[in-house]
Amino acid sequence: MAPLFKNIISIGSAAALTLLTGCAATNTALTKKELDVQTKTSTAIFIEPVAPAKRTIYVDVKSGVQEFDRAIFKKLLKDSFATNDNNYRIIDDPEQAQFILSAFVLNLEKASPSASAQALNRGYEGGGILAGAAIGGAAKGDWQGAVAGGVVGAGVDMISGALVKDVTYMLVCDVQIKERTKSGVIVKRATDISTKVSDDGYTNQQVDETSNMKEYRTRIVTTANKANLKLEEAASPIYSKTAAAMSGFF
Repeated sequence: MAPLFKNIISIGSAAALTLLTGCAATNTALTKKELDVQTKTSTAIFIEPVAPAKRTIYVDVKSGVQEFDRAIFKKLLKDSFATNDNNYRIIDDPEQAQFILSAFVLNLEKASPSASAQALNRGYEGGGILAGAAIGGAAKGDWQGAVAGGVVGAGVDMISGALVKDVTYMLVCDVQIKERTKSGVIVKRATDISTKVSDDGYTNQQVDETSNMKEYRTRIVTTANKANLKLEEAASPIYSKTAAAMSGFF
């Protein structure tokens, strides 16, 4: 094949590829121009109705994620409970509260479209996997792309650009709700705890206990999606949706 003909084909192929990627970028910009925030729970929680005087909740929020702003989230959670039509209220004394709501944020970062479904399917893990561990797991395919999310899941158009990106941010939060039982009711619980102590192995603990608290556990996964989305724009809507899901259990 003559060099000139080869050059013409190369130029034509490049032009066609540029046109296609340009169309893809335009389509992303048009279809993803509005912020889309969605929240799902792995398991429904049904709280037993209690008298108005007992509609008290102590809230404990923890996080293994540096980017997660706990102060802002707790404020939004309080606001969400303040508008709860069942009139549940947050108090500062766990010994007096009828319910104890414990939340642990495992993950807040870019994610692939499939990562949220996989995170939800894993269900409650009780903070056993911190954000960093979740990232490591993603590399092994546990959440395909939870970290690859930063590169693959962001949907970067590598040719047309860095101009238009289809970006999804995901927050993963494990939630445990404890409820005081009625007088005379005792809850028996057996717990197996496996903790990694070094690269050589684990230590195992078996705990048998009685309590006057029933437990409910679930996982909340909230995603925000938009073209060229930044965490600064995504964080507040993600927090609000997650807070609404928590207060909605009551």
